[in-house]
Amino acid sequence: MSKIWFITGTSSGFGRLWSEAALDRGDRVVATARDASTLDDLVTTYGDAVLALSLDVTDREAVFDAVAHAVQRFGRIDVVVNNAGYGHFGMVEELTERELREQMETNFFGATWVAQAVLPVLRRQGGGRLLQVSSEGGVRAYPGIGAYHASKWALEGLSESLRQEAAGFGIHVVCVEPGPYATDWLARGSRQSAESPDYAAARATNQVEFDVGDPAATGSAILEIVDAPEPPSRVILGRLFPDIEAIYEERLKIWRDWQPLSLRAFGSPAA
Repeated sequence: MSKIWFITGTSSGFGRLWSEAALDRGDRVVATARDASTLDDLVTTYGDAVLALSLDVTDREAVFDAVAHAVQRFGRIDVVVNNAGYGHFGMVEELTERELREQMETNFFGATWVAQAVLPVLRRQGGGRLLQVSSEGGVRAYPGIGAYHASKWALEGLSESLRQEAAGFGIHVVCVEPGPYATDWLARGSRQSAESPDYAAARATNQVEFDVGDPAATGSAILEIVDAPEPPSRVILGRLFPDIEAIYEERLKIWRDWQPLSLRAFGSPAA
């Protein structure tokens, strides 16, 4: 059977690519973006298989309305892709309150509102797939982008709880963790704090060169994930595993080395 997808952030990048991958194989897609006119070409190409909706995921009421509209149009939702988001660059000290709140509003709260809106639908129909588009930045961190990392680590934590809460309803929650890809994320999907000269040396020291992947290669991978009878709880996209493995080995070593202190801090068990 063809699947019904609900995807946020489909104007460009992964959201657009994954919408096209689903549509090309005969699935139907509810494609959302802040400006629905950016989806006109999708509708022109795929016709009634696409429902294009304007949606700002930070507007909780609008999210619920969009999900209701999707169900009214297609009758069900099989796959939800929580993709809308952006990256905010700036050292932690440089972040304004507004910048940090806006980052969390979109990347974390927006994803939460979508999850809350679709969960009743998925429960009623006996299951579905909820793909939370996290990032390598949800399992590791670089200097200069702490707000983004905070939003993605928060999403990972929320999803870990939700995965256990929803499993009994046949709902699979998957954290998709892409590394760097040649999308327009930096040009269109990022913002920047005013830079403090005090951090000029830190910025120069921490320049990172990334191995950038081909975003077109992710489409078939996403289809495989949503079609799997038992999809993974989390999956990395890209050549990241060795680096991430080393980070987690180091964390385990630190916890292990400090285990004697941990046990002393527990105190004596109650008699």
